[in-house]
Amino acid sequence: MNVLIAVLCCAPAVFALPAPESQQIPNLVLHIETPKEDGSYSYNYETGNGIQAQEEGGLVKIENGKEEALYVHGSFSYVDPEGGSIALSYVADENGFQPLAEHLPVAPPVPSGILKALEYIALHPEEDNL
Repeated sequence: MNVLIAVLCCAPAVFALPAPESQQIPNLVLHIETPKEDGSYSYNYETGNGIQAQEEGGLVKIENGKEEALYVHGSFSYVDPEGGSIALSYVADENGFQPLAEHLPVAPPVPSGILKALEYIALHPEEDNL
């Protein structure tokens, strides 16, 4: 009986505790532009915990002028666990997804010997059939 009374007395205190941070839903500001007749669109949002994102896209004529491809550009940012700001911008088109950010690794330059070999191959395509 004493155990039951103790549990009943503690229950209101447990329910009065705030929810853990991972369960709290941050404020969200969202803007979505209705897609236009040409298929273009845009959206952006910002959450209460510092996440921001925006994107715009639509169909564009590609280099040959006869075909269309989806062209998208946008960016997003957030705060990492150490408190630093992470930001990334991108373009996605007929050439694929192309991210740009300071925190992304960068490929080393192509060695000059390989560049010379590639130039030679480009200048001598007739030798490819050997």
